[in-house]
Amino acid sequence: MFRGGVLVVSDRGWRGEREDESGKIACGYLDRLGIDVAKYAVVPDDVDVIAATLKQWADVEGLDVIVTSGGTGLASRDVTPEATLTVIDRAIPGLAEAMRMRTAEKKPEALLSRAVAGNRGKCLIINLPGSPAAVRECLEVILPVIPHAIEILGGKGH
Repeated sequence: MFRGGVLVVSDRGWRGEREDESGKIACGYLDRLGIDVAKYAVVPDDVDVIAATLKQWADVEGLDVIVTSGGTGLASRDVTPEATLTVIDRAIPGLAEAMRMRTAEKKPEALLSRAVAGNRGKCLIINLPGSPAAVRECLEVILPVIPHAIEILGGKGH
């Protein structure tokens, strides 16, 4: 069984001003894949906090996959992609490209998402937008390849 984490990036959620829906949806999708969601947290829109959490979960906790939700837009506080880029070893652009292209068919503004995906060692890290609908739509696009990506990163196949 694979182990995963869901990191929600939201100033308002972190301050308790808004209940998280997107992260819970992401947890449900990972669970459907048979991935044990071992870590879940809500953090502020802060590059250092996001990066430290990703490193901790990948390096110390040994998670196979981390999904982030939020902080991928154009607002000045949206810094999840920047934090992710500081911790990944290699980008996996096809995941983010597929999510943007498919979701843009329904909502053209999806092309403005700056989400990235990549790996840190054996851990797959994927940024998702913050809205519940976007989390559902994006995960439905990439869900079929997540187990295969985790297996390859873990050295279990080609």
